[in-house]
Amino acid sequence: MSNDSAGSAGAATPFFDVCDLHKAFGSNRVLRGVDLRVPRGEVVTVLGGSGSGKSVLLKHLVGLLRADAGEIRIEGRDVTRLRESEWIEERKHVGYVFQGAALFDSLSVYENIAYPLREHLDLDEEQVARRVAECLEAVGLPGIEARMPAQLSGGMRKRVGVARAIALEPRAILYDEPTTGLDPGNSRRVGRMIRDLQRRLDVTSVVVTHDTALCLAVSDRVALLRGGRVVEAGSAERLRGGGLPRIRAFLEGEEGEEDGDATTAPSSASPRDAGGVRP
Repeated sequence: MSNDSAGSAGAATPFFDVCDLHKAFGSNRVLRGVDLRVPRGEVVTVLGGSGSGKSVLLKHLVGLLRADAGEIRIEGRDVTRLRESEWIEERKHVGYVFQGAALFDSLSVYENIAYPLREHLDLDEEQVARRVAECLEAVGLPGIEARMPAQLSGGMRKRVGVARAIALEPRAILYDEPTTGLDPGNSRRVGRMIRDLQRRLDVTSVVVTHDTALCLAVSDRVALLRGGRVVEAGSAERLRGGGLPRIRAFLEGEEGEEDGDATTAPSSASPRDAGGVRP
């Protein structure tokens, strides 16, 4: 096993631990044995092309999809077969940022962020207002409570989506393509926000993306999903130093296979040798 496996990905219990995860939709086998460890307090980016199963993997981590086979552990607890009523409690600790922000268009920014607070916590309106203001401050958008989603730019909508995701003070945040549809300036702003929240809130973050710049800007570890499996993974430091050749090829646009081809087999350099992936 490489040196990448040392440290937080070794003896410490990872926040998310995915083992041999399978998921099919009819005859389409999307996940074909995914193994992935996400160390506590780190930002792990999952790369892959369109149709590679990135968002499918992410939805399993919060119980929006159920595995056909395999195991998912959150902070050491097996959540693979939880009932929906049990997932409701688990989701309080894992914030989910949807690809399109998924704001309620008929509700103000204030009401969007207040929604999970009213749904899950017993707070008076003064406490709700204070928490909404804190969340907007955290994502760099103070004082916009009265605006409607239609009055926001794409970048602002994304950040309000993040503000709603952190309202319940989760221990982890999942980001589904957080820069899709954004211009380069807003994409950089979202990247800085992800790193800032990770440091200030001490959260574990999983980012699924095909955005090269975002990956290099925010990651502690990187994994490449191809053919329904994680085919390579390791530290961002190792990637920047010239290692992880399959991930580098993907980032440089040199991967020749179709990213959604579920028949692709892992390379001979097994991802299980890299930190962040189950040994």
